[in-house]
Amino acid sequence: MSLPQLPHNSTRKEMRKALIRLRMEMHRQEIRQEAGQLMQPLHRIRGMGQNLHDGFGIKHAPLWGVAAVTLLGFITGKGAKSGGVGGLTRLIRLGTSLGPLIKLVMQSSAKR
Repeated sequence: MSLPQLPHNSTRKEMRKALIRLRMEMHRQEIRQEAGQLMQPLHRIRGMGQNLHDGFGIKHAPLWGVAAVTLLGFITGKGAKSGGVGGLTRLIRLGTSLGPLIKLVMQSSAKR
């Protein structure tokens, strides 16, 4: 914050203007400080998400998350078993759900 330069023989009106400018600048800095404190958790969460992607080298992390949830759903889920074909149906559904993910992984490993 830079202080305004006032001549030694300034008038009462100029002094009042300078005081108001100082108060306004102080309020601006207070608002900046409080906004920075309020935004700090958001920046920290964004940084953690970015570090997660960069640290593990996972390019398509959301896709991997969906694949993990789908896999857990198929493994732990109880489907309607009709005539002993339930296990085969579950495997077919698992293969069709994870097919695009497997294809993506194969393509990315072939490029390396």
